[in-house]
Amino acid sequence: MKDLLEKREAWSMANCSISRALEIVGNRTAMLIMREAFFGTRRFDDFARRVGIGEPAAAARLKELTAAGLLERVPYQEPGKRTRYAYQLTQKGRDFRAVIMALRQWGDTWAADEHGPPVVVRHENCGAPVHAVLRCDDGHDVQPGESFVDAGPGLIRLDPDSTESSGG
Repeated sequence: MKDLLEKREAWSMANCSISRALEIVGNRTAMLIMREAFFGTRRFDDFARRVGIGEPAAAARLKELTAAGLLERVPYQEPGKRTRYAYQLTQKGRDFRAVIMALRQWGDTWAADEHGPPVVVRHENCGAPVHAVLRCDDGHDVQPGESFVDAGPGLIRLDPDSTESSGG
């Protein structure tokens, strides 16, 4: 199997999934709103307060995350009050959990202060800390140096006559 990176100049990343993901969640406020959604925050005022942003910024980010399909607005009404909206994670939003977990894990290791991480996510059944892990579809944990880059169906080849695949 040949690593696609050896022929890096033969293909383009104009169709980059990382770039597209960052267009959706690539700012601090969006990531912190998603953190709060995973911690159970649902109401607009609570997002603004817990993230430490003003209402206009909270409204803009919640609107973007809702339009991108990570959150959905759900109506609720307290007795004697007007209908308001809470935000809840969609399936697309719940699938973002691994990203949040990996970012938190990296931050715990490389960016926490001298006191250590502020929270530890634990497995409900046994209490052990939960970690993001790279795993192949056959169930093997993948360590650094044990993977290669292969052509995906959306790869844009700069030489359209090149149909060489590095997969086996």
